[in-house]
Formats: sequence, C-alpha cells, structure tokens
Amino acid sequence: MKLLIISRPFLFYGGVERATAGLVQALVAHGHDVHLASPPGQQPVLGVTPHRLPVPPRPATARLVLLAVAARWLASRDRWDVVQSHERTLGQHIYRAGEGCHRAYLASRQRSTARGLYHRTLLALERRMFEQTPRIVAIARAGKREIETLYGVSPERVTVIYNGVDLERFHPRNRKLVRGAARSEAGIPAEAWTAIFVGSGFERKGLATTIEALSRLTDRTSRLIVVGKGDTRPYRAVAERLGTGQRVVWLPPRADIERWYAAADACVLPTRYEPFGNVHLEALASGLPVVASTAAGGSELIRSGVNGAVVDPRDPAAVAAALEHVREIGRAGAAAEAARASAEPFTYAAQAAAFSDLYAACAAPKLC
Repeated sequence: MKLLIISRPFLFYGGVERATAGLVQALVAHGHDVHLASPPGQQPVLGVTPHRLPVPPRPATARLVLLAVAARWLASRDRWDVVQSHERTLGQHIYRAGEGCHRAYLASRQRSTARGLYHRTLLALERRMFEQTPRIVAIARAGKREIETLYGVSPERVTVIYNGVDLERFHPRNRKLVRGAARSEAGIPAEAWTAIFVGSGFERKGLATTIEALSRLTDRTSRLIVVGKGDTRPYRAVAERLGTGQRVVWLPPRADIERWYAAADACVLPTRYEPFGNVHLEALASGLPVVASTAAGGSELIRSGVNGAVVDPRDPAAVAAALEHVREIGRAGAAAEAARASAEPFTYAAQAAAFSDLYAACAAPKLC
C-alpha cells in the first residue's frame, strides 16, 4: 500500500523517536510504499520517501495550526491508500494516539495550565481530530478507554496496537558485554544495587518521587541513574536535601541507552501520565524488572512479583517498597527471565503486521 505517515522529526534518541523509527522501518520491510511527511529536521530513513512539511519557525501555538494545515494540504495532493498521522492534524484516515489525550495529561498535572492559548488551541484541535478521524489507534488498553470516555469515540473506531521494541539492541546479554565499563564510567561500584530512571519531562515522569524513594531504601549504598533531558537543578537540590546527592548519577539523553539499562538492576518510572512508555519495553527486553505507575499504559505488561511492580506514582513510600520488592525477586534470578519473556511478543514486525491488518480493513470497504 502507498502510505503517507505524518510525524515530527525523529532522531532515534528518545523513546518516542525510537518507537516511530522502528515502526516506519518495519512497515517498509512489510512491503509498503512508505512516505514520511515531517517539518524540517528529519533525517533520511532507508526505503522511505521523504516529504517536507512547510512549517516555519513560529511560536508554539502557531506551529500547531500550521502543521495541521500543511499536513492536510499534502494529504490532498496525491492518491494515498492510507494517510496516518502521529500528530494532532486533520484529514488523515488513521490517527495514532502515541501521546494519549492532552485533556487527560492536563488533568494529571499539579497545576492547571489549560487556560493558556497553546493548551486551548491544542484541546480544540484534539477534539476535532477525534471527531473527524475515521480510525484511532491507542497504544494501550488504558488509552483506548481514555479516548472513548473523554471524547465519546465509539469503541469500534479505536484499535489497540502496542509499540514494538528492538529485541536485539535491548537484550540481557548486554550485562556481560558492557555493564562493567558503563558502571566504571559513571563511578558506580560494581556491587552497588542500582535503579535507572529514563525519561525527559522530569515532573511528569515522577523524578522527585523517585529520588525520595531512593532516600527511603534500607541499603544506603544503592544508586540511581537518571537519563533524560531537562533542568536537573531542582531535582539535584531534592537529592542533596534528602542526603542522596552522591548516590545519583545524572546523564543527558544517550544514543547508547542500552548500555545504561545493562548497568542497572531495575527500572523505575513513577510517571503521572504516560500513554505507554517505551522505557517499559526497553527495560523489560534488557532483563530489568520495572517499577511502573498505575497511570502508565506500560503497566499493562507488568505482573507484580514476577517482572516488577505497579504503584501509585504519588506515593514515595510505595515506590520505595516496590524497589525493595523487585530487588528481592531479582536476587532469586527469575525476574530477569520473566522481564525478557514479557517483552518478546512486542516486536516492530508484530506492530507493522497489526497496522497492515488495520490498513486492509480500512481500505477494502473504504471504511476510512
């Protein structure tokens, strides 16, 4: 099929970007004629025809509108079997709700910002998009319920297709290959039990809660690796105030993120809003038990006491208890195997196959 996929530029560093890149490449391998429409900045992708969306540098609110207009213009200029958007645009056959609902995200925040022009514009665009797009793809069952509940979308219009993960790149064998070197680089003792937090948007991802949980662990030699983009100063201050400043390693976004999963013993992400979270899949594929949030779609992969734990993201004591628990199940040796096994069904090929089934259903009777 001739596909037009609308997406912001992805550079293969962040979890969202890796997820998009993996899906696009898998669709090419599946035999589709894939065209990728992005604003300036997208790197070439092998086997994909690029299209540049003319969205000039403007304030954020203006860019929202310009992107929607540019995407609709491009979609109308050719004959596409399916137009699929990963952004809040109009005129597509399929919208992949990789970021969930902005309305739900705002509700999860400690302070309300919904009255600002940017948020009001985005909410208006989101409402029209869910009203007009024939088929919606949620990336977890929780997201499907959210879309149906908040926007009154009929269940038959919403399909759940989970993200994929690179099972070769993220693999337990990395522990033998790079764990020692990564720990040495970060100044982490070989014997120190270590959790890893991966994610940009520190407030939403629950970094403050994670640091407080670290301070509650009975083992005062345990460490935390933080990998992500953002202002670390307020969180460093929290760590210093709680006496854990010397136990936290701060890293910017890394192209070699698999090395840092290998350096850790568990993953923790008490996020306050997360439609899925590729960190969950990457950590599980790497053999790490995961302490996940009840507010994350990725928690649907977690079986407490088997491959991790699921906790209230606003309760540091609960996060600390969960970390203690995953440490114990990790000692038994089965947690790493269970974590890996739970990730193995989620390949990019399986994701592309599920989308291909949706394309066929969409194109045959022209349900889109």
